[in-house]
Amino acid sequence: MRTDRKPADRRPARMEPLSVLPIFCNLQEKPVLVAGGSEAAAWKAELLAASGAWVTVFAGMLSSEMRELFATDLAAGRIMHVSRDWREEDLTGMTFAICDAESDEEAALFFRAGTGAGCITNVIDRPDYCQVQFGSIVNRSPVVVGISTSGAAPILGQAVRRRIETVLPRALAAWGRTAERIRGDVMARFAPGGGRRAAWERFVDRAFSGRLPGSDDAEQDAVAASAAQTPAGRVTLVGAGPGDPDLITMKAVRALQSADVILFDDLVSNEVLEMARREARRMLVGKRGGRTSCRQEDINALMVKLASQGKHVVRLKSGDPMIFGRAGEEIAVLERAGIAVSVVPGITAGAALASAFGVSLTHRDSAQSVRFVTGHSRNGGLPEYLDWNGLADPSTTTLFYMGGRTAGRIAERLLASGLAPETPAAIVRDVSRPEEQRWIGSLADLAEGIRLTGYERPVLIGIGAVFSQARSTSEHGLQSPAAGKALRFA
Repeated sequence: MRTDRKPADRRPARMEPLSVLPIFCNLQEKPVLVAGGSEAAAWKAELLAASGAWVTVFAGMLSSEMRELFATDLAAGRIMHVSRDWREEDLTGMTFAICDAESDEEAALFFRAGTGAGCITNVIDRPDYCQVQFGSIVNRSPVVVGISTSGAAPILGQAVRRRIETVLPRALAAWGRTAERIRGDVMARFAPGGGRRAAWERFVDRAFSGRLPGSDDAEQDAVAASAAQTPAGRVTLVGAGPGDPDLITMKAVRALQSADVILFDDLVSNEVLEMARREARRMLVGKRGGRTSCRQEDINALMVKLASQGKHVVRLKSGDPMIFGRAGEEIAVLERAGIAVSVVPGITAGAALASAFGVSLTHRDSAQSVRFVTGHSRNGGLPEYLDWNGLADPSTTTLFYMGGRTAGRIAERLLASGLAPETPAAIVRDVSRPEEQRWIGSLADLAEGIRLTGYERPVLIGIGAVFSQARSTSEHGLQSPAAGKALRFA
């Protein structure tokens, strides 16, 4: 018997441990010392100068890279050369000090001298003598992305940088400079809260439009026009996908990052929730068959109430919101209340099941159609008006959602309607999640399959000839009574 519960707030997860603290250091016109004339030292000197620092290089010998650097017209900062090795007193008054040491003894001496003088100190390629580390950089200054692997795998950091480079448009630098110039006007024009954030969200939309910014006045006017009035509330129905956070869409992530309130279901993973902006209020409004659940009427009323306050409400549902998600009821309620509503589709669990087993749900030789069927009714039993004769069609692949508790009766009705006992059947629990379990067998053994997988967690059942082609290697397989062996699938 289901018991009702009220929507409940949930605090965001606490920050996971960090191996290093990512911070950004303002070195504009700050004195910086570089000890050594090597290629590595030249790279660090150029980086520091690019940050606006006044760099002094102490080195008796200069590499070709360092000599080339001294001959270059710098875009920022300045650099000078002192033709001798460093001395301890040289570090006095320096903000940052870097050394390409030739020995452990020099590294220890430089680290001791630098920290003693109050400098941020780094000895190249000697982590034990570094207060800070240099990571890979994506430069769209004033937008700067730093990437660290804590020294474990610099090549991995470079690969991450390449990925980010492909995502961030080159024009982002120009938009960042525009933001610097109009920030004061925007902050003065809009009070803290929804109006100001709406203005900046409009700016971000324009920044990722693929074009260069217009004049400062034009961009100020565009930002102001979007937020001049009290922001209208809206609701976005968002599909969170089957569970794996890598399967959520980019549009869904953008919705989460602009949400004021997130109303989420039980089956939405914590990893997906962590993609939302940390300031967003999170409220659990889950409904599970046979378990303590929120009433749909309470969820509808809460969406209307919050959106009427001018908030952006994200109704976050597992899978796709338009498949067995009661989205139609929610859209109707919101439209009657005059509240704008949009939908962001997600990957439904049925698609994840097909990927898990490595099968195509349609096949020209064995399955010309697919049916998605609910496995239980409002009262917890089988739906009353299902066409069992139609579902027993051997040329159809049928996926039963929420059918764990009724699996035995599903098998009985299909068998009674003429579907062969040896028809392949598949079960997946917690599809696409680390704890995923899969079973493959026959329709006659479906009840035993559910006994093995369990149904306290989300279960999806597949019936049809296509499952005879399921892949045969994985750590997630369970025993199939018909096959007499443990089946494993990728």
